[in-house]
Amino acid sequence: MAIGDQGNDLTMIEYAGTGVAMGNAIDEVKAAATVITKPNSEDGVAYAINKWAL
Repeated sequence: MAIGDQGNDLTMIEYAGTGVAMGNAIDEVKAAATVITKPNSEDGVAYAINKWAL
């Protein structure tokens, strides 16, 4: 699983088994992601880890 929100995360998101875009991610990252989590302001990383990794 890889989590990202900006253009520099695109390759990582594309090659991860589960690509997770933050809710506040740019549109390109959201389009490449497998799933979209909550934004940074709502602890999206913790939510994604609890939902899809644990």
